[in-house]
Amino acid sequence: MIDTHSHIYLSEFDHDRADVIERARMAGLEKILLPNVDGDTIEAMHHVEQDYPQFCYAMMGLHPTSVKQDYQEALNLVKLHLNKRNYIAVGEIGIDLYWDKTFLKEQEQVFEQQIIWAKDRQLPVVIHCRDAFKEVFDVVEKHLDKQLKGVFHSFTGGDEEAERILSYRNFMIGINGVVTFKNTHLRNVITQVPLEKIILETDAPYLAPVPMRGRRNEPAYIEKVAETIASVQNKCIEEVKEQTTSNAKRLFAL
Repeated sequence: MIDTHSHIYLSEFDHDRADVIERARMAGLEKILLPNVDGDTIEAMHHVEQDYPQFCYAMMGLHPTSVKQDYQEALNLVKLHLNKRNYIAVGEIGIDLYWDKTFLKEQEQVFEQQIIWAKDRQLPVVIHCRDAFKEVFDVVEKHLDKQLKGVFHSFTGGDEEAERILSYRNFMIGINGVVTFKNTHLRNVITQVPLEKIILETDAPYLAPVPMRGRRNEPAYIEKVAETIASVQNKCIEEVKEQTTSNAKRLFAL
């Protein structure tokens, strides 16, 4: 399996990161992909990537909740790093209107600029969308062509949103521990999503799956996500693991 979205460089893992990585390997993970948040997380993310070569891979991007009045400065830093070296994706980027709508226009500008940079570099985008499907779709569709590819990470939309994303051709849907939650609608939604369009993720340390819900999440728990998808789609877990791994390798050119 591949955990396509994990923040194991955060301080929540500082005391036992090596153990977390070892448990991930034991659980059958081949790779862990690291989305950036903002200027404060870049150094820690790079360190984890350096400590676990060929296992942890960094992305570069500015998270929408970090878009404030100084957004241009934060964006310039992302561009600086994108020009310095190769990354596997531009992420995580997008629009988040759950916490605060103050900087919606700035979030849209930042999102759009990072999509342009991703296309220029032929990289996938990793999209964070919370309470903002309309706004995200509007920006994405301005730039939608054969070249634009990516994933809607931590997907929590309904049938309509899933159908629209599937129409984008080169986009995947990222499924994590939310699919295991008791009252989620997501299990019904993914019955309509082809396995060829799904990739696995944890979003660790957040969104631990049942029965670990409420604890710190970690990559090894991704097995629970795969199990749930297998159950919902009436497939064997090995098929889910193989197909989602193949999907991730294709999207991120691994």
